[in-house]
Amino acid sequence: MMAKIVKGQGFRGVVNYILNQEKKAEILDSDGVMLDDPEAIIESFNFQTELNPRILKPVGHISLNFSEQDQDKLSNELMAQIARDYMSRMGITDTQYLIGRHYDKEHPHVHLVFNRIDYNGKTISDRNERIRSAKICKELTREYGLYFAQGKEKVKETRLREPDKTKYEIYHSLKTIIPQCNNWAQLIQRLKDQNVGVTFKYKGKSDEIQGVIFDKYCYSFNGSKVDQQFSYSKINLQIKLNEQKSRENNPKSNKTQNQLQTTGSILNDFMYQLGKQNNYSDERNKKAAVQRLKKKKGMRW
Repeated sequence: MMAKIVKGQGFRGVVNYILNQEKKAEILDSDGVMLDDPEAIIESFNFQTELNPRILKPVGHISLNFSEQDQDKLSNELMAQIARDYMSRMGITDTQYLIGRHYDKEHPHVHLVFNRIDYNGKTISDRNERIRSAKICKELTREYGLYFAQGKEKVKETRLREPDKTKYEIYHSLKTIIPQCNNWAQLIQRLKDQNVGVTFKYKGKSDEIQGVIFDKYCYSFNGSKVDQQFSYSKINLQIKLNEQKSRENNPKSNKTQNQLQTTGSILNDFMYQLGKQNNYSDERNKKAAVQRLKKKKGMRW
């Protein structure tokens, strides 16, 4: 659930928008306004503004937007209840309001218009309203068991243009592949299979890796620009956690791996010693051949 807050000077425009039949508008709830026709609603709002003519922007307009995942559970009654709960927590009380539902978008949403001048002529505060609204939306999403869209899921990718379109392709590749990798070599290879290249940024002229860059087609992005979770340090941490989890889940495989490493070490030592012996034997053979040559030709050295 997300809220978009708008202000205005006149009620005519927002009321006509909410009641627009091209959007298949439907009134879900109201208070303090006459519902005979659009003009009656507008006049009701305007009449109350005379209680406090000093307020230049008496119009409150908020759209509450829900995820497509909640389409089946969001009845008109429930959406009206959530809208009233939202207004109450925002301090939008004792005043006129109108709640209308539109069906012109893929996701369920309602529009509510309210009078910022309440029934007593007092002004409904808009202080820090966007911060308060974001917090309340999260609370209501949890309390009503609604779907929580995470980060990039909120974006309509079909509407994206380059380079954002490619950035989101890289995002999905990383999101899928990173949990499957126990080291950077695996990650780089699997990304390569999806036409995503990887390069590292180094600190000065040292070998210390400072960042990572992902590229696809002719576009490149720093990891943190694709998403904050894809900075070099965070990916590196995730890979280490994957490796640790893999070891914990496959103790037999780890034992075999350790045995192979031990055997490999022994073989390396043996080959090294054998090499030393061969070198020693070669050296002795060389010296013996030289001595035989000296005796044969009577050469002095």
